[in-house]
This record gives sequence, C-alpha cells and structure tokens, in this order.
Amino acid sequence: MLTFVDLFAGIGGIRKGLEIALDERGIRSQCVFSSEINPKAQETYRLNYGEIPQGDIRLIDSLPNHDILLAGFPCQSFSYAGKQQGFADTRGTLFFEIERLLNAAKSKPRLMLLENVRGFTTHDKGRTFATVMAKLKDLGYEVTAVLLNSSNFGVPQNRVRIYLVCSLGHKPNLSIRSDLGAADSHKFKQAALQGNFFSAEVPHRCVADILEPIVDEKYVCSPKFVSQLFEAITPKGFEFLHGVRLIDHRGGNSIHSWDMGKNGHCSSTEKSLMDAIISNRRKKHFGIDKDGKKLTLEQIQSFWDQPELEKTLDSLVSKGYLKQEDGKFNPICGNMSFEVFKFLDPSSISITVVSSDANRLGVVQNGVPRRITPRECARLQGFPDDFVLHPNDTFAYHQLGNSVAVPVISAIFRDLIVSAEQPFTHSATQIAA
Repeated sequence: MLTFVDLFAGIGGIRKGLEIALDERGIRSQCVFSSEINPKAQETYRLNYGEIPQGDIRLIDSLPNHDILLAGFPCQSFSYAGKQQGFADTRGTLFFEIERLLNAAKSKPRLMLLENVRGFTTHDKGRTFATVMAKLKDLGYEVTAVLLNSSNFGVPQNRVRIYLVCSLGHKPNLSIRSDLGAADSHKFKQAALQGNFFSAEVPHRCVADILEPIVDEKYVCSPKFVSQLFEAITPKGFEFLHGVRLIDHRGGNSIHSWDMGKNGHCSSTEKSLMDAIISNRRKKHFGIDKDGKKLTLEQIQSFWDQPELEKTLDSLVSKGYLKQEDGKFNPICGNMSFEVFKFLDPSSISITVVSSDANRLGVVQNGVPRRITPRECARLQGFPDDFVLHPNDTFAYHQLGNSVAVPVISAIFRDLIVSAEQPFTHSATQIAA
C-alpha cells in the first residue's frame, strides 16, 4: 500500500487527483497525515475524506513515514531571505516548513508533487524559484518543473500552474512536457475552429459542458442588474454578453459603468468620450504611469475633436463618472461591484477561477443572465460531482478558487505510474504483466 501526506491541503484537490489515478490502476493508498490551517476548508476536507487535517504546519514537529508528499504551498514573499541572506535560505516562507519537516524526517518520501501559481517562476526576477530548486536539490531530489494549462486536460478553464515533480535520488520519469495551451478564451475558440488543440491528448471541453440545466433562482441576476445590462446592450440580445467583462479601466470586449447607467444615464456622446479617455490615457506621450493618468482639457482635445467638449466633461463630472482635480480629468474607476464581473462564453473556456471573484462569474443560459453555481465552479476545477462542497456558498466559492484543477494532478500521476516512477515501480510492473 502506498502512503502519502497532504500538506497545505485546502479542500483536498491534489489528494483527489492522486486517488483518482491510483484507483484507476487498482493501487491501494492511505493518507497518513494532512495539514490545513483554514477551519472552513477543514470542514470540507472532513466531509469528503472523513478526517480533519491538522492545523498550522508551523506547529507540526514531524511527519510519519510516507511514500509521496503532496503540497500546494502558498507563494509567500522571499523578501526577508533576499534582503538579509542573499537567498541563502528560505526562512520566513511556507516552503521552509516543507524543507524543515523533510530535514527532520528519518526517511524522506520517494516522490513529491508541489504546485504553485505561474508567477512563482518569475517572482523576484526568478530568484524565488531558483532558491526553492536549490533547496530541493540539497534535500536529495531531482526536479522536473512543468507549466500546464488545465484547458488541455478536459477542464474548461484557462488555468496555468507550475508543478514540481520531485524524485529522490534521480530525475523523475515524467513524459508530460510544459504546454501553456490557449492564452485566453478567444484563442481557444480560434484553435477549435481550426481544429488545432495544441498537444493535449484528452478531449477539450467548453463552459457549456459543465452548466447545470436547472439552477436555483438565487443564482439568477437581480431585476435591477438585468435592467442595467439591458441598457448597455440594447438593441442586442443578452447573448451579446458571452465573453464580456464588466470593468471600468479597460477597453476591448468590456462593459463599463457608464454603459450601464450606474450613476445615471449617459448619452451616446458621453459614452464615446468616456471610452476615448479610457483608451488614450495609457498612451506613453501622456505620461509613464500605466494606469490613472489624469488628462488636461488640451490633452483630451488632442484625440477628441468634437463640439461642446467642456459641456460633456462637466456633465460626466456631475454624474460621478469623471473627477476633476487641478484642471485635470480622471475616470472614477471603482471595482465595479456588480453581481457579475465576467460573463463566460459557453462555447469557450473560462478565465482563471480565483477565490476573490469565483462567486461573480456569470453566464447567459437560455437567454437568462445568472451567476455560475458552486457545483459549476467545482466542475471548472474538474472535481467529480460526488465531491461534497461546503454547504455555505461563500465558503464553497472561496475554497474552489484556491484549489487545483484535479484532472491535471491525475494526469501527472498516471504518467508517473505508467513510466514506473518510484514509488510506483512495483505497481506499474504488475500492471504491465
């Protein structure tokens, strides 16, 4: 029987991916230790695995012997190590807790899978990643790092993550190679139309594939919000919202607060002027700031040659869409606290699901704008439908946004099993026979 530990476990997404791959091959396994600091995530973990993970990993002195270590460790800042130690160690970071426990172990696991965000590889000009890789080598592990997009593994979500496959004493037998997949939902659709799905070996899925046919009324957008949307898209139908983002400080395929009349109805001229300001204030000749450039009347006139400019600006200021300070104008770009900040395109993939906004992803289904449900959010992460979600939607959305794409984890372990990687050597030999 293979044994494993599950650190920084969350709701157990990495564990679920491992267990699915092992169950498919008839390989018995046992989780001998788990750790997760968040009490609400512990509740969901217990609902699915019948055990409550230990809490703060910093209070754990040792781990039981095990074959496989799983850890989706948070990417905390290495600023202390960088400023004080020249990246000589990892103290002050949560990766250090893994390092500490492995150094204290009488027997190190033969295999580890560590998962993190894509930015981990470039954080602090790559020194964070280099530090971790050096420490893993000091611990006796050879590492294969792969960047993988969940959309290449049957998950309708654009989610690129770094996976560190660490094998004790030798290079991991991993045939999967880095593949960033489609950069966004638009490129995904283009690839679909051209019959080019990159290097994925599993069928690609779209958002439409994970939608529930009937949802509770509480997920349907409120009449007020629907009315605001209708003002923005008239005379188009709600299907126009497919792939549209609600955001004030960007152009492109977006709807803004002035389009929706959030602070009062805007004329077509006022909307066009606001769009022009949003588009032009980023230009370098107006300043080096990437966002928030305040423009003078003369600067606005350089790209908006229309009559009654000052009158239009005054109207936008009075309605609260623009702010005037020291003779300069700046859009008042709030966080767009609408019920939905992004409407997913059913014929494409979702944007990356994150904990802060998972509850504000939307979809138009049968002509009705609504938020996606927690179960649909779980499907965007590849969780099977028998996975029990937290009964409180707020916690469920947050936990799912922090989780992993389960099928990617399963694919990695399937690959390792087939290649007879330690500790699967004996099991893989049996399967081959």
